Amino acid sequence: MIRSAPHTSDDAADGAAPSADDYIAPVPRISVQAFCETEASNEIVKAAGQDRRLAKAHLTVKMGGVAAAIDAYSAMPTPNVIVLESDGAGNILAGLDQLASVCDPGTRVVVIGSVNDEVPYRELVRRGVNDYIIGPVEVLDVVRAICSLFSASEAVVTGRIIAVIGAKGGVGASTVAHNLAWTIARDLALDSVVIDLDLAFGTASLDYNQDPLQGIANAVFQPERPDTALMERLLAKCSERLSLLAAPAALDRVYDFGEEAFDAIFDTLRMTTPCIVLDMPHQWSAWTRRTLVSADDILIVAEPDLANLRNTKNLMSVLKAARPNDRPPLYCINQVGMHKRPEIDVKSFAKAVESAPVAAIPFDSKMFGTAANNGQMIAELSANHRASQIFQEIARHLTGRIEPKKQRRSLLSPIVDKLRGKAKRSAGVR
Repeated sequence: MIRSAPHTSDDAADGAAPSADDYIAPVPRISVQAFCETEASNEIVKAAGQDRRLAKAHLTVKMGGVAAAIDAYSAMPTPNVIVLESDGAGNILAGLDQLASVCDPGTRVVVIGSVNDEVPYRELVRRGVNDYIIGPVEVLDVVRAICSLFSASEAVVTGRIIAVIGAKGGVGASTVAHNLAWTIARDLALDSVVIDLDLAFGTASLDYNQDPLQGIANAVFQPERPDTALMERLLAKCSERLSLLAAPAALDRVYDFGEEAFDAIFDTLRMTTPCIVLDMPHQWSAWTRRTLVSADDILIVAEPDLANLRNTKNLMSVLKAARPNDRPPLYCINQVGMHKRPEIDVKSFAKAVESAPVAAIPFDSKMFGTAANNGQMIAELSANHRASQIFQEIARHLTGRIEPKKQRRSLLSPIVDKLRGKAKRSAGVR
């Protein structure tokens, strides 16, 4: 993809909700080679190679700029992507002309330029440059430049993955995940899929009142890589825009998986589904850690007690370190105000975690129990229930579709409106 304007760096580490369009899709399995002029850019590009969105890319970084790239590709084939840095001292156009003579067809080129460059952007485009970034660059600039080459050119949907996990067993993470997915599909009108990853004890089929014969087990134990047609057959339709990839919830086998067991499933669904909600089991293994780290957004569900507080802090600490270029995981506090239960108040919980929860869901055993037994969502039982509104707020926050706050009207607003109306009518008579 070619952009006529340079990138600006983002502050992805804050907790602000991203816009609906501020999304960087991960790259497929590609090879990337970068040739830098400065040590600073060398370190930045290396750091970009550690980003989760470039996890499948094989990235190497060398010094020497365009001249080193020309020497290297005179004797070897070119990779899928070449990243070149120009320090503004040499003639970048002459270097690109020489590179074109040794570059394989289909190779995509990203140039990290300098404020000293005086080369018209159209001249770079004519020489096959796919993207141009003005240095000094940040990690996300490099990640976005490489990823956008593929997400924009392939004309496919690149779905956003939201992983929901409980800080402790029994905190209602699955209930939150299922209601969240239902809200995203119905209220935000996004085609969505819920994947129940608790294969032994998953409850998604019960909560959605479904009894599918096939589900996630048929995909993960498939000997061949699952394709779009297979995934469509395995999905159970819960509503017009919501589908379910159910867990077998059977104990006739042991569900031990390798680290990359679910990668192909997620990649396939990303191609056709705008939003994928993962109902994560409460366990810590190679595949659950990889799934959380590679998700676009993470929601931790916790109850207001000491064990949940400790586990929430631990999860956030590990995931922040593993995802330095993403916003931190979000968390919500569930079942707040349970009768006669000693609780850590929300302010103290937030102070200990060092960030505020995205929501605090009040305890309502009758409403949630009835919904679970009926196979319904909370909004289906009571659209005006406080929990339904909270799920809408969480959904908008996670998807970046936050509605602007309405301005408060004072008690005198009706009188002021009438006076303004009279003034307009008087002006019209004149």
